[in-house]
Parts: sequence; C-alpha cells; structure tokens
Amino acid sequence: MPDTVHRVAVCSASALPLGEVATVTPPGHTAISVFHTEEGLFAIDDTCTHQDASLADGWVENCAVECPLHESCFDLRTGAPSGTPAKTPVRTYAVHVVDGAVVLDLPGS
Repeated sequence: MPDTVHRVAVCSASALPLGEVATVTPPGHTAISVFHTEEGLFAIDDTCTHQDASLADGWVENCAVECPLHESCFDLRTGAPSGTPAKTPVRTYAVHVVDGAVVLDLPGS
C-alpha cells in the first residue's frame, strides 16, 4: 500500500518574505525549515546530517544552504550535500502556496 501525503500549513505566505526562513515541527516529524529564495520556496529537514546544527541558521546562496557549524552545503532542491564533511543528504519536501498559506506535503502512512 503506498504512503499517503498529508498537507500541513506552515504559515501565511506574507509571513515568509523573500530571503527568510521558517522552521516548524509538525506532529510526528522532525524539524523542517522552509526557505524563501529567489528561486522559490524549498523545504528540507532542518538538522545537518553531519552534526546536530540547525540549517535555518545557515547562509543561503544559489539555491543551497551552508551549515553554520562545519560549512557543509546542501542543495535546497534535492537535499544533496555538495561537499564534506556531510555525506548524507537531508530530506526534501514539496512546498505549495494554497489560499495564501505556505503548505508542505508530508509523508504519512
């Protein structure tokens, strides 16, 4: 049986202006950060896969976020790290704007 997807509202679109990030912890999930970049809205697991650091505190450029702890970069579109020390990607989530709200597609059973 395939997994179902649950849509979860994060915030109003107006509450997440360009260049900002919002972090939420939906029930049953780890913290997720939603980045509003010039390329669009992107959502990834907030915790760096190398060490316990919040990616929401990182620096965003060219659709990637740099971990503030050891400078690993993660592609906001794919979650893939672009170099050491991180080797494991972070999970990504589909993001939509629905009726003025930023909404995530989260896996469920």
